[in-house]
Amino acid sequence: MTVLAETVPVLPAFGERLRVFARRNPTIVIGGVLLAAVAGAAVFAPVIAGDPIVFNPINRLRPPSEEFLLGTDSLGRDVYARTVYGARISLLVGLTVAAVAMVIGLVVGLACGYYRQLDAVVMRLMDGIMAIPAILLAIALVSVMGASVKVVIVAIAIPEVPRVARLVRSVVLTVRELPYVEAARANGSRVRKILWRHILPSTIPPLIVQATYICASAILVEAGLSFLGAGTPPEFPTWGNMIAQSRLYLATAPWTIFVPGTCLALVVLAINLLGDGLRDRLDPRLARRM
Repeated sequence: MTVLAETVPVLPAFGERLRVFARRNPTIVIGGVLLAAVAGAAVFAPVIAGDPIVFNPINRLRPPSEEFLLGTDSLGRDVYARTVYGARISLLVGLTVAAVAMVIGLVVGLACGYYRQLDAVVMRLMDGIMAIPAILLAIALVSVMGASVKVVIVAIAIPEVPRVARLVRSVVLTVRELPYVEAARANGSRVRKILWRHILPSTIPPLIVQATYICASAILVEAGLSFLGAGTPPEFPTWGNMIAQSRLYLATAPWTIFVPGTCLALVVLAINLLGDGLRDRLDPRLARRM
């Protein structure tokens, strides 16, 4: 009986904390819910959607109906199925690009921020990469290596690495001069231990926020490359491909562009809202005001 008496109030307390968190962080909740809904649709696409590749010219450019919830495109393919499967490519590209850029940029930023000898050489290389427009570099790499999802991920991730490296480097340059880092260095701690235990934790909050913006940017760049025909192969249903293939039917079949365009805008908006909320939450000054 005593055990039940102690555990029953836990659920109301958890619900109250959840309501307080949602009230204080509405952007995190809204962005997280939208992003979770899109991610859930992408994961369960084979269950909730039909085949996005099968086409039937008889059903071409049909408006939304009970048979086709979001209508059909110029080849008679189900727009709903293609939109749901398109979320897979967009989220895969966005999350993978963010992860690759974070890992490589973190290593480069830590090394350049702590070792001044590397800073003068490596960061000049990073500056050179940043001088090249990201979309042009991606188009060049896709043109040379061929159109595939892997090539698109690499092409988008390369321009993002210098931005992450410069962010981490700026944090390391500040933290390495703090008293507790100097004390660890004076006590004879190894460089690996200093970087891992004393400097790395300070880079995590800004990296989390930066990862959300990189993910949103990667999704937009992938859609732009697909729209220009330099992204993923045409057989893969992506939102950029759908918009590109349907641009000629904007006046007669606007749903073929409106649906993928709206999904693209909502996903980018959700990721940006999540990033803004995390920035406000992880920034000590803003968190103290809240």
